Amino acid sequence: MMLDAPAPTPDPSAPQRGLLIVMTGASGVGKGTLREQWLGGQDVFYSTSWTTREARPGERHGVDYVFVTPEEFSQKAAANGFLEHASFVGNHYGTPIEPIEAALARGQDVILEIEVEGAMQVKARMGEEAVLVFIMPPSLTELRRRLEGRATETPERIEKRLARAREEIMHAHAFRYVIVNDDICRAVGELEAVQAAERARQRPEAQRTAADRAALDAAARVRADSLTREQLQHVVDS
Repeated sequence: MMLDAPAPTPDPSAPQRGLLIVMTGASGVGKGTLREQWLGGQDVFYSTSWTTREARPGERHGVDYVFVTPEEFSQKAAANGFLEHASFVGNHYGTPIEPIEAALARGQDVILEIEVEGAMQVKARMGEEAVLVFIMPPSLTELRRRLEGRATETPERIEKRLARAREEIMHAHAFRYVIVNDDICRAVGELEAVQAAERARQRPEAQRTAADRAALDAAARVRADSLTREQLQHVVDS
């Protein structure tokens, strides 16, 4: 009688797989500023997305985005080279897959800052491994003020972005966490708590420290399922 081969023994020296944290939210909500303050000094892998849009003042090729032509983007997509890719307000955005998988395998946390449509693709492909964090404005009025203050969009594009933001906010329960960016210090602290809590979840409960439990409690307060539809509607209407 043939016996099944024994399961391989896990290698205790192998690195623990990194976290895949996906940050998303409306344009103008302040994702870039939050990311810079949250990740400063951390040894994480920040995935630089490809985009066909033109660089805004101050943006650097290969740092903020990899700026490519529509033809280059199409070739990459045809070769299945993106973890996700989406079109938004007439431009294409995509996340190269190879460097992400390599970073996760070596135990490095990976941070994606992408559009909502792309975040949903990552969730569909990676399942519960993808930790989706939605950055929400305190109100749609404040989001409009921020978009107009950037002076990088036409009035028509601003209206399109606001219409998309309304829809995304009302579907915030599709994400694991929702963080309101009305106070940058608090929002950064909540992002740090989410990261620490998700790392703590990878350890058996008996091995969790007091700091782990504090992070889990803090992260629980920004779980998307703690928000009511009335609270989301208030953000949209205000």
